[in-house]
Amino acid sequence: MRWDNLSDHPPGDTGPTGDTALFGTDAVTTRTFDTPEFRGITFHEVRARSLVNRVPGASRMPFEWTVNPYRGCAHACVYCFARKTHSYLDLDTGIGFDSQIVVKINAPELLRRQLASPRWQGAHIAMGTNVDCYQRAEGRYQLMPGIIAALRDHANPFSILTKGTLILRDLDLLLQAAEVTDVGISVSVGFTDRELWRTVEPGTPAPERRLDVVRTLTDHGIGCGVLMAPVIPFLGDHPDQLRATVRAIAESGATSVTPLVLHLRPGAREWFMTWLRAHHPHLVRRYERLYAEGAYAPKWYQRRITRQVHELADEFGIGPARRGTARRIAPVLPERQPAQPPGPTQLTLL
Repeated sequence: MRWDNLSDHPPGDTGPTGDTALFGTDAVTTRTFDTPEFRGITFHEVRARSLVNRVPGASRMPFEWTVNPYRGCAHACVYCFARKTHSYLDLDTGIGFDSQIVVKINAPELLRRQLASPRWQGAHIAMGTNVDCYQRAEGRYQLMPGIIAALRDHANPFSILTKGTLILRDLDLLLQAAEVTDVGISVSVGFTDRELWRTVEPGTPAPERRLDVVRTLTDHGIGCGVLMAPVIPFLGDHPDQLRATVRAIAESGATSVTPLVLHLRPGAREWFMTWLRAHHPHLVRRYERLYAEGAYAPKWYQRRITRQVHELADEFGIGPARRGTARRIAPVLPERQPAQPPGPTQLTLL
């Protein structure tokens, strides 16, 4: 297992606060817990040296900075694009990704320190973009309350993408953060087909439970979009399946729906194709043809799915995701007002 000098940053990039390696072998403690929800899972507790990571310039992602308190994910989604990252630790990208979870136990304190750095300019931070920050491990390690509190105290805009219902535990903190900065929440629901869910997302809450999260957040005044991802070719893309999923999303009160067709990057591709051969061998050749050019389905296929989902969204009264106007941090009081007691540094939204 390779731990020393591991870095999330591209070569030559030292990150926003000058840190390089994430952690070293002297900071790793390995634990197992003999409880039903964690049986078969090994946790590697580390004290990270860096937490705020720059997204590579070639990425398609619409954000520049991320925070990931975990590596590996017990959601065990067979298509997860983040599987490749486990190979950086010489860990298996298949079962190992599902069962060898790296936990950055000092994430909240480290984030608070990095947000206070003079080099940090208050840019948007995205979470849940690599592995789910509300996977099962969060129920034990409880890193997210401290992370959200740090972002709130520095009025730093952030977003969370999750399949986990545990996010509702932190509802009060999210509401507090939304009073001072831009908070974006998205829940991932690619389909509502329960048989498909059980086989490709075995460690996740059921789709209807995730949509209950959308409903609860919306009822409390936090707009919540749905990332309809992934739309799985030949298994979850039938017009009736798309209709049922978009209808359920609309009924949950989602503010938007954004479809995303399955993509199969190295690491994920091998694991997904192994699963496909075991469960749907008749589709193997069709997948080999559809993804012959690389990790992404052809543009014509992506456009077709996007058009169908957007038409259904219009029919059911919701629209595709749009760039919203950031919620403004409360302005500085005029000089004639009484001085306020010292508080967290107010950063500038980009």
